[in-house]
Amino acid sequence: MTRAVESLKRRIAVGYTLYALGFALFFTVIVALAVEGIEAHLVDNRLRDVEVWAAPRSVAGLPVEMPAGLSFHRGAAIPRSLRGLPAGLQEKEVDGVGLQILAGSDAHGDYVVVDHTSDYEKVELLVYSMFAVSVIGFLAFSWFLGGYVARRLVTPVEALAAAIRSGATVLPLQERQDELGMLARAFAAHTHELRAVLERERFFTGDVSHELRSPLTVIMGAAEVLMANGGSPATLAAAERIYRAAQEAGGCVNVLLLLARAPDLARMDEVDMDSVARREVDAYRPMLANRAVRLSYEGGTPFGVRAPRELCAAVVGNLVRNACQYTQQGDIIVRLDGRRVIVEDSGPGLPAAVRAALEGQAAAPPSSASAGTGLGLALVRRICSYLGATLELEDRPGGGSIFTIGFPDQFPRFNDSLTQP
Repeated sequence: MTRAVESLKRRIAVGYTLYALGFALFFTVIVALAVEGIEAHLVDNRLRDVEVWAAPRSVAGLPVEMPAGLSFHRGAAIPRSLRGLPAGLQEKEVDGVGLQILAGSDAHGDYVVVDHTSDYEKVELLVYSMFAVSVIGFLAFSWFLGGYVARRLVTPVEALAAAIRSGATVLPLQERQDELGMLARAFAAHTHELRAVLERERFFTGDVSHELRSPLTVIMGAAEVLMANGGSPATLAAAERIYRAAQEAGGCVNVLLLLARAPDLARMDEVDMDSVARREVDAYRPMLANRAVRLSYEGGTPFGVRAPRELCAAVVGNLVRNACQYTQQGDIIVRLDGRRVIVEDSGPGLPAAVRAALEGQAAAPPSSASAGTGLGLALVRRICSYLGATLELEDRPGGGSIFTIGFPDQFPRFNDSLTQP
């Protein structure tokens, strides 16, 4: 399941909300400037108008009558709390009442014009509160609108992705004439092409495997006859080599045929990898009879794998055989670690060509030492890809290689890895 932070729906909704937030901030600045401008016009300008009108009247001894909330004081008539104020407009709170004050002086002394601002502050607070509620509502509306638009856009894409992931033969949305329809038709064409390639490869692999089994059986039979009849030591050795090579080729053919059939791994019985690894180690001990190489199986915690036993034996056996074939002295160690099978050897290491092919890189110039190794490791890589397992290679300190096969807890239901080289 896609995490929320990576969800395209969430990104669209967040985009809408951020877009709305930008507009809200823009209008907030405009409203704040407007409110402050209104305050300057209604309060500050009114105080200056009162100053121009009342100051000469008070000097002339004429009455200075102010509307409610406004007052003019000069000289000794200035309240004690308002005396000594700097000239100009200012705000001050006296006995809990907010006052807007214009202080000034002329040739006849100091004076102040006072306006009670409590009513205006209430109006200002009301305006800001209503605007804040409007902004929050606008952002909430944008969030839900973004979610609605995202669902309309992303839900068809999710349906298409789910159909592709489930291996549906007919993909949805192909009848649409918009960009989603184009995408669905392109996916359908590509999927059909991949399935055709996969089927051709499976048929080819199966046909080749069937065709090779008969001549290999004949070769093995002839080699058995030669070994049974005895003869010279050279003839017997050659017959044994022919029989062993034919047997190994027959094993490869059986594995390729099994891969071509692509059995459902979920329905397979579990294979004990401990017994498989132990058996493969015992099977290849005779290869080291005349060499100073110690082949050992150190065991580990047993675990099961839902897969054909032949594939499990082939993936371990090929690594052990290659290690035995190219290690001239030292140790070959096979062990289990968690759900991993590790094969470690003290051989010369992999040639550059084989390593490049194993890692999916461009092949390096071929090396004679890679003969027989590349095919075995390619088969191991193919089986691991089919089983959903990982194949890792690292250099062993002091020389040699360490191969690690990591088996998953569950195998994928659909696997197109057979198209991999």
